[in-house]
Parts: sequence; structure tokens; C-alpha cells
Amino acid sequence: MFTGDTERIFAIGLHNGKSADDFKQEVKSLLDQHKFSADDEFVILADLIGGSPLTSFLSVAADYGLLDRATILGGMNFTMALTVAVSLDGMDRETLAATALSEAKEALKEYKLSADSADNDDEI
Repeated sequence: MFTGDTERIFAIGLHNGKSADDFKQEVKSLLDQHKFSADDEFVILADLIGGSPLTSFLSVAADYGLLDRATILGGMNFTMALTVAVSLDGMDRETLAATALSEAKEALKEYKLSADSADNDDEI
């Protein structure tokens, strides 16, 4: 919706009720289906560094020999994902990682309501 259709972005997640082994099978299916070339590089976004989805994904990616071509970013938010999606063609992996992390951090703000604005729903 924000970046248009792209054939280069894939999203998978560890859904409630699924095991880490189920997720690994899903990752294997994704990697087998797309037959990435030796020149392909990867940006892997995850909500939590050290979480089961990321560690499971990285385990499979290591088995496929992909980690040396991967940039791995955790703490994903919408701004990080959008920055990566729109910048894939214009930046090398190091610059892309630095930019995505910077933009993601900058997007984090506290929204404070004053007593006056809480009474006026039109201002929210």
C-alpha cells in the first residue's frame, strides 16, 4: 500500500499455536520457492533480537549459507520497514541499516494529551 507491489519483499511470522519447528519449515519453503542467486543480498527485519522468530529464521538462513549476505535489524517498527522498502535500490547494506535504524529511532515519540485536548476529540 505504501510502497506498491514488490516481488523482493517477503513477510512471514510465527503465529500463535505454531512451534519454532513449524516456523523453520515455513522459512525453508520460502527459501526453496524463491531460488535466490549467489549475488542476492538480504535485509532481515525482526521485532525482537533474540526472539524465537528471528533465531529460528537465522538458523535456517545459516543452513542455506545466507548469513554472510544478510543485514539483520531488530526492534522493527513501521518506519524502519518503510525505510528499508523504499531504499533497497538506492543504498548499500551498511548505509541502509544505518538509515533504517536512525529513522526508526526518530519515529519513537511520546504523545502527551493536555487536559484541554482530552476534552476536544476533534484535536486528536
